Amino acid sequence: MIARLQQFWTLSLIAGLAWWCWRVWPQSPAWALAGLAWAGLCHALVIGTQFVCMHRINREDAAPRARWPALLRAWWAEAGAMLVVFCWRQPFRSASCPDWLPATPTGRRGVVLVHGFLCNRGVWLPWMAPLRAGGHAFVAVNLEPVFGPIDGYVAQIEAAVRRVTEATGQPPVLIGHSMGGLAARAWLRAAAQTDAQADARIHSAITLGTPHAGTWWGRYSRAPNGQQMRLHSDWLAQLQRQEPPQRAALFTCWYSNCDNIVFPASTAALPGAHHRLIGGVGHMQMASHPQVMQACLQALD
Repeated sequence: MIARLQQFWTLSLIAGLAWWCWRVWPQSPAWALAGLAWAGLCHALVIGTQFVCMHRINREDAAPRARWPALLRAWWAEAGAMLVVFCWRQPFRSASCPDWLPATPTGRRGVVLVHGFLCNRGVWLPWMAPLRAGGHAFVAVNLEPVFGPIDGYVAQIEAAVRRVTEATGQPPVLIGHSMGGLAARAWLRAAAQTDAQADARIHSAITLGTPHAGTWWGRYSRAPNGQQMRLHSDWLAQLQRQEPPQRAALFTCWYSNCDNIVFPASTAALPGAHHRLIGGVGHMQMASHPQVMQACLQALD
């Protein structure tokens, strides 16, 4: 569903810009180019507003506050990353690289990739070739319904974990970006209700910019999963109460002081987990940042 929505949005945008150029260029090429520049500026301003809000809210946070040069670099990189993800990878390339489950086990640990809110498996495209080259079986889920409650994704993650485990003979690593990390926690909670050894079904879990304590932006969402990601929401509080204290040790949480979607920054940290701060990196940029990818791939060995 989200791929079709983003296809419609992207193609409508391209059509609108093409119509503008077709109508205006014969009279004034300068005005035609100015219209294109204005579209790009509007995109940059929207992302910039997110960064300004994030920087102000992070004043009271325990994480080291980013300096303005780092913020500007992160803003520029995030504006580009969002265009690539939401206008190319997710709408048009999400099915270009299928899940890889080799018929003969490679002896390497497998991975389940879980995307976040308003995303699909296309966000993981930069990961897929390195995973396959390293002999790591993987399944990248498409969480549906897009605007449903997070607990509704449990069955999809359960199926993915089973498939990777059967293909490798080993418990997989769960890697979740943004809401995907919460979906992984929700799956573990549900699995533990019928299996006392549910935690042993995974080797570890890695979350990238996951709002473990919610996010400031959650207050504006009307979708069930968005409301569950409000700061210190009832759903998040109940999730943490129902988790055994030792489970957090399975998690490594990456977070950034320039995350323009999940902030205050420390909300992406899970008490009792291993924490990795990467400074100067925006929310979507984190999902394919070379330093993050390299560390996660090394953690599979």
